[in-house]
Amino acid sequence: MKVDLLIKNGWVYRTYRQCFEKMDIAVAGERFYDISPALLYEAECVVDATGKYMIPGLIDIHMHIESSMTYPEEFSRVVLPWGVTCVVADPHEIANVFGLEGIKSFMEQETELDIYYGIPSSVPSTGSSLETSGGQIGEEEVRELLKDGKVICLGEVMNDLDLVSGEDTLIKRIVRLCQDGNRRLKIEGHCPALSGEALAGFIRGGVDADHTQQTPESVLEKTDMGMFLELQAKSLTSDVVETVVSHGLYENVALVTDDTMPDHLAKGHLNQILKLAVERGMPAEKAIYCGTLTPARRMGLDDRGMIAPGKLADFIVLDDLVSFCPSAVYKNGKQHKKGPDSPKAVFPDHFYQSVKCRLALASDFKLNRCEIGEGTAVVNVMEIQDFGTRVRHVKREIPVRNRCICWQEAGLCLAMVFERYGKTGEVSYGLVEHAFQSPGAVATTWSHDSHNLLVLGNSVEDMVLAQNRVVHMQGGYVTVRGGKITASAALPVGGILSDGSLLKLSEELAEVREEIEAMGYENSNVIMSISTLTLLVSPELKISDKGLFDVKTKQKVPLVERYES
Repeated sequence: MKVDLLIKNGWVYRTYRQCFEKMDIAVAGERFYDISPALLYEAECVVDATGKYMIPGLIDIHMHIESSMTYPEEFSRVVLPWGVTCVVADPHEIANVFGLEGIKSFMEQETELDIYYGIPSSVPSTGSSLETSGGQIGEEEVRELLKDGKVICLGEVMNDLDLVSGEDTLIKRIVRLCQDGNRRLKIEGHCPALSGEALAGFIRGGVDADHTQQTPESVLEKTDMGMFLELQAKSLTSDVVETVVSHGLYENVALVTDDTMPDHLAKGHLNQILKLAVERGMPAEKAIYCGTLTPARRMGLDDRGMIAPGKLADFIVLDDLVSFCPSAVYKNGKQHKKGPDSPKAVFPDHFYQSVKCRLALASDFKLNRCEIGEGTAVVNVMEIQDFGTRVRHVKREIPVRNRCICWQEAGLCLAMVFERYGKTGEVSYGLVEHAFQSPGAVATTWSHDSHNLLVLGNSVEDMVLAQNRVVHMQGGYVTVRGGKITASAALPVGGILSDGSLLKLSEELAEVREEIEAMGYENSNVIMSISTLTLLVSPELKISDKGLFDVKTKQKVPLVERYES
């Protein structure tokens, strides 16, 4: 028997025992043919892997291509060298802008990376009464997507109140569609603040996985209730990893990226999550298991996830089990060779004209409609945290003069959301604490999940300039200080994607990140922290184009609680 590829003398990962043994690997066509010591097959290509480790290709089952602000072809080109050979993408960001048309624009692209898809379950993330999106996904769109073999799950269900409601809500009908018939898709979830009876109701509704930020307590509660946990970077704290390790929860856990910024993607992808898990105390062999077989099993991808006869020959060659930086990546039995940048993406013309928002004026940023002329106002405030995307709901007492709330004097920043789809023209206001410490502003249309135009700052002049620039760019990120634009990253496709080189975009976004940090904004990921101020399913108080909302109750919260003369 002559095989196509023979790799000799490598330390091969033995999946079910989570260990390494010195083995040879034979590959015929796209699949593993044999794995055994001292194979004697004649081969077209023979590789000596002495001293190297060989593990299955990494599988990321919860991620969003749009979080890298790029398109599938360019994403594939950049991520494969990091050893990721398969992903399950939830395209709910492009769906929030363009609906089913946006999703199909992704699914039609040919990629070397295997990309499966989840049907966006919550577009918009809450409902049209709470936020304005460009597109919506309903039962008709779900039926259409279920016809496509690339679809293998229902993307993260966010609206827990509708799922447990006594009424026959849209999300209940969508879940039924995905569980009826022959497909019976896995149902992914988003439940960062649910516990006890509320969590039990969420699981009874059909959701049995969660990817949001975990604590040791939530890990035990959710796994005890039968949930599968997808741990991203912000969940990989030492105490969470210790909980997984000490209780042996590896069968219930996969490692995922969820969101990877362009400037971070240039440095790694899921391989960086494995590295972090090991740094926080997870044995390397277990981290590999949770980055290969458990995600494959979760999504029913039975043809991959391990090095074994008959499986797809997707595998990585590593020099060590510390850096997880591949020295070679094989996809379908062929060594991946990093080529030139992908050609510029081609999207429909109207994808480049989606920001239909008026230009702001300085008068828009004055909170001068107070019920009293002089005194104080007790206001509801979004307090930024140093880690993650959660925002605390706090109340602050600030001065009122000439019927105007003196938010700058109180050391707060102003957040404004402009409806950008040309549907309502609504503008909303919120106050933010622990944001910028020096004068400046940032504006973006990359504001999850509805992607309206968000402006945050403490200088009216800078906020006007930032907002105007983003409108003229047809979307992106802009920072302004001292009346000058200091950094920008254009995202002209739907206001959320670049159609060019990810390397160039990563450099631009790195400059944006540096400018935000230079203004004193402190968070583990300043880009995501700002962009999720509008995410109405991430605790505790968030803002949309329709106002401030309590995330748990989905009730509108007034900017001013009360006035005191």
